[in-house]
Amino acid sequence: MRVPLGINMIVHGWAKVTNIPGTMRYFDGLGVPHFLGYLAIIAEFFGGIGLLLGCISRIAAFGVACTMITAIFERHVEYGYLMNWHGALPYGTEGWEQHTLAIGIAAGIMIAGAGALSVDQLLAKLFAGKSAHRVPDLEVAHALRAQRT
Repeated sequence: MRVPLGINMIVHGWAKVTNIPGTMRYFDGLGVPHFLGYLAIIAEFFGGIGLLLGCISRIAAFGVACTMITAIFERHVEYGYLMNWHGALPYGTEGWEQHTLAIGIAAGIMIAGAGALSVDQLLAKLFAGKSAHRVPDLEVAHALRAQRT
């Protein structure tokens, strides 16, 4: 789940990263302070990279979810839920359907983590010296330690 969300966020963030002055003008038109605009750029582009790699994925997912919630209320809520699938509405008048999908996926990542094939899992294994999912081993270690004392 994190890979498609990461790719989606990188694509949307890339447009902002490669044109920061234009992005800030756009946010000015929405009344979004520049500080929050920079946070959106970081969350979309760098959060997308984090999700794609599974690196600090819970933090990246939180940033993406916050950005999507803000986008819903700052830009898309007035156009209704559904996207502009048939092009009947003017450009930029999409609903918030895609945003709810992103929020749902991000919530799942915040709860469950990045999964087995991720930098997060690799680091957990390196720092723990074994699989982070092997909690019974920890219980055995505590029991052995208690027997020694």
